[in-house]
Amino acid sequence: MAQCEWKPNFHTTLKKELAWKCRGLQVSINNRGRGTCNWRTKDLQIAQCQCCSTSSFPVSSTTTITRRRKAMEELKSQRDHHHQEEVEYFVNENGWKVRRMIATGLEMTEVAALQAQAFYLPLRFSNYLPFPLFQAEKFSRLTNRLKNSAPDRYACLVAEASSETPEVAQDLVGVVDATVYGDKDVLQYLPGAKEYIYISEIAVLKKFRRQKVATALLKACEVLARSWGFEYLVLRAYEDDFGARQLYTNVGYKVVSADAPLKTKLVRQRIRVLMVKQVSHEST
Repeated sequence: MAQCEWKPNFHTTLKKELAWKCRGLQVSINNRGRGTCNWRTKDLQIAQCQCCSTSSFPVSSTTTITRRRKAMEELKSQRDHHHQEEVEYFVNENGWKVRRMIATGLEMTEVAALQAQAFYLPLRFSNYLPFPLFQAEKFSRLTNRLKNSAPDRYACLVAEASSETPEVAQDLVGVVDATVYGDKDVLQYLPGAKEYIYISEIAVLKKFRRQKVATALLKACEVLARSWGFEYLVLRAYEDDFGARQLYTNVGYKVVSADAPLKTKLVRQRIRVLMVKQVSHEST
């Protein structure tokens, strides 16, 4: 059991003790505005508490490096074991190849860390949690999806460098979720469909963006849709996120609707657009 202590970023004095729990990880803030977090590495498979990485939280750097090195060696061993078996790559182009995530604690932790790095916005009130909690939340959500979804109803796809690409420091550079849904509000735009594959949580490490990683992930989703027998891929993007919308348009997605704007001016809302792609099932 490990423990660390910090002071929250906000200065409001809390009158009640608040606590968050997320699959073995517990954080509490007492009425003095100080917080503690406890976690069991057995549950989360997290080798390092990232909230202890700054000078405010003194830890043994030697211990941290040793734990991380052991974790990476174990992850590499697991990957080597799985790759010795037949691994199905949905896409292998532009220096990137995409496969399903290996459902092991260490790789799931790496995926959760990648998603957390991509989506963590500390300035937003909704993300006023320490980064380790945000990462743990992603890990818990990933675990629940794998546990509660059939193999042909949910898949987490990961991108890694192909053999033609120069060696990179990270093994995983991108990730995307593909989930089968049947919401009526969406089906009205999909003629003849009863269900569709919804694309979400697409994330690419910052240093590998604009290198066709996201394109490879989206193309892998098309291959997955064909293998599962679905005709439509669906995703949502912010209306003002022109970069993301251009990416989706380039690979064949079309805007079919947009969120209705709020009538009140008290809440600032980012409008989302619904984008759809019809998958061709012709042999390629």
